[in-house]
Amino acid sequence: MTAREPDEDRKPDSPRTVLLLQGLMGRVFRRLGQQLIKSGHKVYKVNFNGGDRLFWRLPGGIEYRKSLEEWPDTLRTIIAEKGVTDVVLFGDCRPHHLVATAVCRELDVPVHVFEEGYIRPDWVTLELGGVNGHSSLPRDPAWYRQIAAELPPVPEHRQVPSSFRRRATEGLLFNVADIFSRWYYPHWANHRPWHPVIEGMGWARKLTRGKERRKEAVALTERLLTSEAPYFLFPLQLASDAQIRLHSPFASMTDALMLVIRSFAEHAPKDARLVVKEHPLDNGVFDWLEETSSIAALLGVSDRVDYMAWGDIVPVAERAKGMVTINSTSGTLALAKGVPVIALGHAVYDIPDITFQDGIDRFWREASAPDMEAFGAFRRVLIERCLIPGGFFSEEALDKVVRHAVARFEGKGLLPE
Repeated sequence: MTAREPDEDRKPDSPRTVLLLQGLMGRVFRRLGQQLIKSGHKVYKVNFNGGDRLFWRLPGGIEYRKSLEEWPDTLRTIIAEKGVTDVVLFGDCRPHHLVATAVCRELDVPVHVFEEGYIRPDWVTLELGGVNGHSSLPRDPAWYRQIAAELPPVPEHRQVPSSFRRRATEGLLFNVADIFSRWYYPHWANHRPWHPVIEGMGWARKLTRGKERRKEAVALTERLLTSEAPYFLFPLQLASDAQIRLHSPFASMTDALMLVIRSFAEHAPKDARLVVKEHPLDNGVFDWLEETSSIAALLGVSDRVDYMAWGDIVPVAERAKGMVTINSTSGTLALAKGVPVIALGHAVYDIPDITFQDGIDRFWREASAPDMEAFGAFRRVLIERCLIPGGFFSEEALDKVVRHAVARFEGKGLLPE
């Protein structure tokens, strides 16, 4: 028996009644539900489609088969009848979740929002009220310095494994269950812009080209790390990401790509290169290599723009002269390495003293490293208020996430490893 087990089994002083909405595709909310129940809380889960239902399989499931227009009144009824004290969801920009957060504000019910971590790797975002562009965190570096000075050091933090195969498999199972249950959930519409079949075809195309793309990426990485030529890094975000559609000035990643390459062509030093990095979870539906090459050719910088379809971003980011992001968590990875960063969207880390504030056209020549004291204070406050250790795609990672999530619900700080 470990030292933690008695504390984990202790009934909470104030039992909660938790309503889970949509989670990440996979077992995350099932495991969270199990741990909440074990800890003495009541748990209900709304299933909006067959994928939700497949991965829940616990008591307290509520099948929602009505339209989005009927969802606000239904949610009010569920909250009243079940005595819901807390609502939990993954991603606050999905249509049903946008409605839910508005209803919960009206009813004064706290909303706890999961997302993949602001800081990577091995951290998960769990923030009260909203994340990213909906976050209530201020943009004042002095505030972070003041709050961080009053906090104890972060407990020892160990890495957790993560399996891309597991993530892909759970996503496939979710989509198959979704497709074959659409008759039962007639009003369900996936928040992602593509039908699951189209996504599946994209992944198949990506996998068939994987060996060639990896070989090219390895060669590019070697050139970047051994050459003295300066380069900037622009990590793409997922085209379906709400952070692009709702929390940036861009209508699409294509618009962002055009702006960044145009600014680079017109204002960057002539000996500098731009490396465009594909998102590791891009589904292959859209050919970003072709799009990047076309824009670079149009703007006359084909010989200075590289495309990286695969590989570890960390060593490439470490040597970069700067990183351009919209609001990607890659930004905090670069900042932690002391690399200059500019954020073009609404990012929680877009703070004076931390990111470049004078526009992308000046960034290429005037980029300055972050104030590491300010970034350290920001990171410490972020961990205290918005992050929990763990991940989503291994048993060890999930164990850590659910244990810390329940502790956060119960008002506890970070637990020891």
